Amino acid sequence: MFRLSNLLNSVVEGKPTRSLNGSIAIWNFTNRCNLSCLHCYSKADLDAVDTLTTEKILETLPKLKENGVKFLIFSGGEPLTRKDIFEIAHRCKELGIVTYLSTNGLYVKKSNAGKILDTFNYIGISIDGSQKVHDTFRGLEGSFIASMKAVDLLNSYNQTKVGIRFTLTKDTYDDLAFIFELAEKHNIPKVYISHLVYSGRGLDNLTMDLSKKQRVRAVNYILDKAFEYHETKRDIEIVTGNMEMDSILFYDKFIKKYPEHADEMKERLIAWGGNAAGRKLLNIDSEGNVKPDPFFPSIIGNIFMQDFSDIWTKEPTALLEQLRVHPRELFGKCEKCQYLEICNGGSRSRAYAIYGDMWAEDPSCYLEDV
Repeated sequence: MFRLSNLLNSVVEGKPTRSLNGSIAIWNFTNRCNLSCLHCYSKADLDAVDTLTTEKILETLPKLKENGVKFLIFSGGEPLTRKDIFEIAHRCKELGIVTYLSTNGLYVKKSNAGKILDTFNYIGISIDGSQKVHDTFRGLEGSFIASMKAVDLLNSYNQTKVGIRFTLTKDTYDDLAFIFELAEKHNIPKVYISHLVYSGRGLDNLTMDLSKKQRVRAVNYILDKAFEYHETKRDIEIVTGNMEMDSILFYDKFIKKYPEHADEMKERLIAWGGNAAGRKLLNIDSEGNVKPDPFFPSIIGNIFMQDFSDIWTKEPTALLEQLRVHPRELFGKCEKCQYLEICNGGSRSRAYAIYGDMWAEDPSCYLEDV
């Protein structure tokens, strides 16, 4: 993910960039969900049966810590469908692992809101546009109102732990401005904008992805909002995900506004390093499969059959070792791109989905249109 607001503020103000100095794990604890979202990479539904036991999860958590995982995103399906979710998160806290709950918010109630805030370091709730757009996209009428009630309820505790998550597609594109208006009106401290990755229902619905011209317009709008918030000192953080090329467009805008900080920004972007799948990012799915990211077409191990330490550190596969080369050795326009050391070539999952070649250029890269 690209924390552009944090980078912008820290470089201009001469402060260190927020960094975890470790790896991020996204764990799909369940494939059970009360929604049927068009873009869902795990094709979750309410009929799914949990494979991961509490015992297996608690046994694996210390191994994540031992292997440099500092941040664990609780994902699914809908993680709040698990009765043991607070026990799992509490164990993370004991181990010093930062926890992030990714939820649709429908199970957030007055009876558990305080417990959620006390347990998790951050809560991201999915909002994909205005009421009609969101409900259609999420597959349930009334889900927008329910999700926004959860946002407002959690925010009423004034702990600045809650943000909204928005996925950019052709269906939600026209509501991008609405999302920022919503954040401003409801004083939501963080907006996460995710680009579509071709996996799960996102692959089934490939035609929902933006054109490159639409993406450039959308990203420019997002970046302009970040600069606006910085200049007006509005405390709303913007993060984008699954499109590391956003950092290049950001850099181009930044050096025009703050040329005196151009070198420092470039150094920090290179240190950030772009796409981190298999390097500083991993996924464990609801079957215990370990992948370089949640969308990845290949499995590198399974925690039921192997020790996590062997999978991630001691006996990495050739694929994992190749992913860890930085910058990656890629083909197509990536091969000679001057920005490869910053974006690291973007998504290997999108490259594989379109070209059948994991080392091809990311087909969603829009830089030629800048």
